[in-house]
Amino acid sequence: MSVFIGTSGWSYDHWNDVLYPAGTPTARRLQYYYQRFSTVELNASFYRWPRESTFAGWRERLPAEFLFSVKAPRGLTHAKKLYAPEVWVERIIRCWHELGDKRAVLLVQLPPAMQRDDARLDYFLALLPDWIRVAVEFRHPSWETEEVYSLLERHGAAYCVMSGANLPCVLRATAPFVYLRMHGPDTHHLYGGSYSDADLHWWADRIREWQGAGKDVFVYFNNDGGGNAVRNADTLRTILGAR
Repeated sequence: MSVFIGTSGWSYDHWNDVLYPAGTPTARRLQYYYQRFSTVELNASFYRWPRESTFAGWRERLPAEFLFSVKAPRGLTHAKKLYAPEVWVERIIRCWHELGDKRAVLLVQLPPAMQRDDARLDYFLALLPDWIRVAVEFRHPSWETEEVYSLLERHGAAYCVMSGANLPCVLRATAPFVYLRMHGPDTHHLYGGSYSDADLHWWADRIREWQGAGKDVFVYFNNDGGGNAVRNADTLRTILGAR
């Protein structure tokens, strides 16, 4: 089983001289990124969903075997809270088709104030075709139940495992793959801090366990400040011997 390690996003000014040389044009940052990593999680799609032609352009531009995860739009998750999702699902399907063999996982992050609603989640997941891998990130504690985990399993959807301040760290695998988001080790501030080598060795052991259970694993570091995500992803990849 494979492990894919990358970061959440690829274009940050404070990654100058960390991932790309200072002064690198924004349009060339992705090129430097894919020379170093084999997967990325697109976060900008949460704020503005790209056009179909943009997804097609990524498919043509990205190298072979590079995998692209995409965060679902806030219009679907935070404005509508998955209510009446048909229009958004149709749009996502069209774009996912354009991404072709570069598609990895659709990340659906639910808002912190959205409490458990099994029927709404069940209806949404049933609309997605089987060829779209999906992971759901829950921020409200009411979702952390065996019934919800079973619901995800029925749909082949991954429970998003999280590491971050005030977030539940539940090591649960509900799909043929595991989706892990590393929001930083700072216990008081989300997205803050750099993981220690000891932290990363601990997570490497968990990843090996998931691989041993027959799961592919996608890992994305979201502690971008100061280039922490880049360095942590590099270190974890070295520990695991991943691409």
